[in-house]
Amino acid sequence: MDHMDHTIVFVGEIHLCYGVEGLLRCCCGRLIGEHAELESSSWVPPASANEETWSVAQHTRASPTDAFGSIDFQGSTKRCCRFVRLSCDAKLDQLLCLMLREWNMVQPKLVISVHGGTENFPLPPRVGQAFSKGLIRAAETTGAWILTDGFNTGVSMYVGDAVKVYGTHERRKRNIIGVTPWGLIENHNDLIGRDVLRHYQTLGNPLSKRASLNGLHSHFLLVDDGTLGKAGGQLELRRNLERHIHRQRIHPRLAQRVPVVCVVVEGGPPVLSTVLDYVSRSPPAPVIVFEGTGRAADLLALIHKQTALDTHIKEDFLLRIQGVFGVARPEASQLFGLLTDCMEHRDAVSTLTEQLNVTLAWDRADIAQQHILVYGQHWKVGALEQAMLNALKMDRVSFVKLLIENGVTLKHFLTVSHLEELYNTQGSSDYFLHHIVEDAKKCRVPVGYKISLIDVGMVIEHLIGGAYRSTYRRKSFRTVYNRINNALKRPPVPHDPELEATAELGDSSLFIYSVNDLFVWAVLKRRQQMALFLWHHGEQAMARAVVACRLYRAMSIEAKESDMGDSTAEELKKYSLEFGQLAVDLLDKAFKENERMAMKLLTSEMTDWSDFTCLQMAVASGLRPFLAHSCTQMLLNDLWMGRLNMRKNTWFKIIVSILLPATIQFLEFKSQAEMSHVPQTQEALQFGRDTESPGAAESGSAAQDQCDADTGRTGTSRRINLTARWLPWARKVYDFYNAPVVKFWFHTMTYLPFLMLYTYTVLVRMEKNPSFPEWFIITYISSTAVEKVREVLLSEPRRFQKKLKLWFSEYWNIHDFVAILLFFTGFALRWQTGVVHTAGRIIYCLDIIFWFVRVLDLLAINQKAGPYLTMITKMMSNMFYIVTIMGIVLVSFGTPRGSILKPYEDPSWDLLKDVVFQPYFMMFGEVYAGEINPCEENPDCPPGSFLNPLLQAVYLFMQYIIMVNLLIAFYNNVYIHMKNISNQLWKYNRYRYIMTYQKKPWLPPPLIFFSHMTLCVSSVWHWHKGASGQESNSGLKLFLAPDDRKKLHEFEEKCVAGYFRDKHESQNCSQINRIRSAADK
Repeated sequence: MDHMDHTIVFVGEIHLCYGVEGLLRCCCGRLIGEHAELESSSWVPPASANEETWSVAQHTRASPTDAFGSIDFQGSTKRCCRFVRLSCDAKLDQLLCLMLREWNMVQPKLVISVHGGTENFPLPPRVGQAFSKGLIRAAETTGAWILTDGFNTGVSMYVGDAVKVYGTHERRKRNIIGVTPWGLIENHNDLIGRDVLRHYQTLGNPLSKRASLNGLHSHFLLVDDGTLGKAGGQLELRRNLERHIHRQRIHPRLAQRVPVVCVVVEGGPPVLSTVLDYVSRSPPAPVIVFEGTGRAADLLALIHKQTALDTHIKEDFLLRIQGVFGVARPEASQLFGLLTDCMEHRDAVSTLTEQLNVTLAWDRADIAQQHILVYGQHWKVGALEQAMLNALKMDRVSFVKLLIENGVTLKHFLTVSHLEELYNTQGSSDYFLHHIVEDAKKCRVPVGYKISLIDVGMVIEHLIGGAYRSTYRRKSFRTVYNRINNALKRPPVPHDPELEATAELGDSSLFIYSVNDLFVWAVLKRRQQMALFLWHHGEQAMARAVVACRLYRAMSIEAKESDMGDSTAEELKKYSLEFGQLAVDLLDKAFKENERMAMKLLTSEMTDWSDFTCLQMAVASGLRPFLAHSCTQMLLNDLWMGRLNMRKNTWFKIIVSILLPATIQFLEFKSQAEMSHVPQTQEALQFGRDTESPGAAESGSAAQDQCDADTGRTGTSRRINLTARWLPWARKVYDFYNAPVVKFWFHTMTYLPFLMLYTYTVLVRMEKNPSFPEWFIITYISSTAVEKVREVLLSEPRRFQKKLKLWFSEYWNIHDFVAILLFFTGFALRWQTGVVHTAGRIIYCLDIIFWFVRVLDLLAINQKAGPYLTMITKMMSNMFYIVTIMGIVLVSFGTPRGSILKPYEDPSWDLLKDVVFQPYFMMFGEVYAGEINPCEENPDCPPGSFLNPLLQAVYLFMQYIIMVNLLIAFYNNVYIHMKNISNQLWKYNRYRYIMTYQKKPWLPPPLIFFSHMTLCVSSVWHWHKGASGQESNSGLKLFLAPDDRKKLHEFEEKCVAGYFRDKHESQNCSQINRIRSAADK
């Protein structure tokens, strides 16, 4: 203990006086013989009456402490208490440092100083229970330190009993500190020793004036003022320690100091002086008096009730004081004066703001709700907003909830400065957030860098990825943000209208969706409980759940890739799964309430989240259970089929209708009302308004509104009534060819002839000029390349670099890019002659591999074949490390084998082939028996050839027996794992297939050129009319009118309330069941 060397104790010195019965005693209370420094023969009694007054400062000397360590009261190290012997004028900063650092005590948020009777006294059961429960609850819920005199008598004994009966077993929350005079401790010599464990006997001598220590205290400060058997030497240190602690901040983010509270239980005359000291401080310390405990406590309670003190009341008090304390009239008058002085300070109270900040530091929202945030209180302007800011910084969820309930509006509270202050709050997550800022900015940031909202926007875009564009990065926000910063940097000008307008704009217009901004802050700062609380406040709860899932998942990947520790990555992954499950549960609740409204929640445009949809965000989050839910799959089915109303033999009807277009008129189609929950392009909606009769649309819409208002479920009988059997033929043709399922079959039917012609082209001799099949292939691949360019240009990101990044993030796009690039390379070479012409043909032959592999993507949309392709993909992606080990084993055998069998080879690339090829084919059974032992047939074999059989035997054992079987076992494990989730994975990947064909033109290559020409003409027409390109490039989103959007948000809020209600009822039922099962046992 480093601080022990600086802690000083004092021992009695030589100021002597005459004792009783001929024994000479020092004024310190010790016998003369106990002072080793003085020889009794040299002592001379004082001759005059003007003898010197004994004092600690003049008649004691300092020495290093000789008693500190641990006390064992029960004979077990589990109940040990820390102690130290120190002087009455010890340095308070060193003492507090000792308690916080060496004893690992938590800095208090409250100090409860208990004063009262030092002798044993009876305590009424009702009062004793109230005292014990209140004291321990206040200590444990606020992190308070309780100070007593530490003896096993009087009020200190009752404090120990309260800890025993009502205290928890966690000693970290039990900071009961005894400030005890060293000279009054029974058997205090047993405690002498440096850093020792002492067994202490609490049973003392009944005839002794000393007292034993109470074993239920956690720490002891044994104050030595040089006296022996005298009380009061510890009071000055105790008083100074309380004041020193009071000067400490209650929390690093609050200006309030640690409050000190005095508790009075019973007590003698000195207690009155102590109470006067507390109430006369600046600021005054609250005093809690337990009436009914006797003596001083009852007198203080009685005089507190008096409004005026006349002669009769004063006389009554003087008689009471004489009777209670057994003192004479003059002493009673002095004590009565102390009582009246105490009452002069009873009106000194703290402000509401200080009380609220104290309860905030204690994390006692119940106290604030019952006593501070009550009706009729008048608060200063901005006081509650500052309390909200402090509560958010300190992660006090209960206080944030309480302040919102008491009128704090987040929309007005959350300004630019407040939000940036929250992001720059010091905490455990600061380093990780700064690391993500560095990744997003792609540069190092200095220590102490202040994160701006622009940086936060970059972080959000970096984590979500894709085409997401944060509000903080939009031009409109940046313009106003810069205006606010410039206005704040200027010197203040009185009544500056521009500054006032800018501040007003910053306070309101920028943060219309303040709950979402605060929710993202809680997620990025990894404050999960705060994020969960904010999740169900405001609108778009499902959107916030999937956004949080995405952010946490990306942060988990960042932590794992940046070696931030497995615990951080696992924690973030856990948070992501928690919000993902919330999104799934809410979707399930909404689907049970109203199927169509639940589907609208999936595809309605979220203006607060970069105009994304919940479905898009769930796909970006990799939230497979969300995509595999019945509601999502029903919506995907409707998207896949478009307006086609088919249930059986879908593929046969579609192929026949493609081959015989006249049969389209005999197909069934869905009405506009049935498609109200399905997002459609603006072109399709406009086409429907032009062709469908107004009466049918109105009736269908009315029927749909009634359906949504009731249950949201449409029966089979009603569906038939809503089916548009007699739509105009143009509308039927348009709806047929624009259905994704029709596009899929149409493209597949043209892709198979393309493969057959390509196969024919590479199998026959290539002429100098391309043949008709080759020209068809060239046209097909060229139109495909143009289609890929169109996909890049019309993707959602605005910057071309992000468009390319998003497009290349898909595997099949990379596959198509390589196939197209390889083909055009071969096409350019095939026009040459000789070797170059041959090289072009070889490239043609290799390129066809990519186009055959492309068929797998067509098969993946099938529910039977799709899961198997998913398994194959998973196996190939996870086999890298095993194949690498197998390659190392292969090369380690092939190299010595080739060098031994062929020692005289010239440098050539064939050497590498001999090293790799033969050992590779040995894994499949070709052992090259003639080369195992070449010395049998050729006596002149190369030196060392006898080692080849041994090397080959070891190689085949390692590679064929161990590594190949390990690879098979690995594949088997992957198969078993993927078989259980393959259906869910297929449902998740199904979204990509549907979106791919939803965006494709209906004409397949090479006829797709006509679709491209039509799109160009349409774009020029829209540009000429002045229409924005946003509508044509809006993606697959459901656009709702303001009234419909309001109804959807109300429905979602209703589902959130129902979800929490069902969850609460489920918890109550589970608790009741546990109680019943326990009762049955």
